[in-house]
Amino acid sequence: MKFLRRLAGTLGLTLLLAGCGAESVWAPDDFVARSAYVPGGAPTVTLLTMIHNGSGAGGHSSLVIDGSQRIIFDPAGSWHHPNIPERNDVLFGMSPVYFDFYMDYHARETYHVVVQELEVSPATAEALIVAVQQYGAVPSAQCAQSVSNILGNTPGFGNIRSTWFPKALMEQFEQIPGVRTSRVYDDDSDDNLEVLQRQARMEQIRAQAPGGN
Repeated sequence: MKFLRRLAGTLGLTLLLAGCGAESVWAPDDFVARSAYVPGGAPTVTLLTMIHNGSGAGGHSSLVIDGSQRIIFDPAGSWHHPNIPERNDVLFGMSPVYFDFYMDYHARETYHVVVQELEVSPATAEALIVAVQQYGAVPSAQCAQSVSNILGNTPGFGNIRSTWFPKALMEQFEQIPGVRTSRVYDDDSDDNLEVLQRQARMEQIRAQAPGGN
């Protein structure tokens, strides 16, 4: 569930979420354009699943798409950064630095992240980039449902059925030929607010360093 989200761009507003409705966030065009990160290598789609280290239950699903640019579809997610523009759960500008921040936020003492990467065609990557941007803001507790609906309606992912459960989606994705699976563990505190504050400090130091930007 989202708690505090910063409206991207120069608006300088902080939104406090209430209830279970989806939050609509729309970063300005210039912020999105100048933040775009273009990854190298073949196009890929990566499903990230946060698994509880104690119970083994799935806690969250998100989708990384590396095509003409890298974006993360983070439905009803709680990670944010003032340098990263968001449009309705789609995060732009996810360069390696910010991607590491995102992973560090989710891999902690109570959860690890299952990373399932699949090489796809450029056309499939672009179709998914369009699909996640058209999906709209996602209400809390509907992360797996939104990701599974998008994948299930994309050619090449016909085995994916709509599900509300991140672990069930992960198990379906694992059945796709060519999927490469790894896991990320960390012993960071479960205090996500502290992680966000630490990441902000790290980014400030990086920006002030010679050659930083």
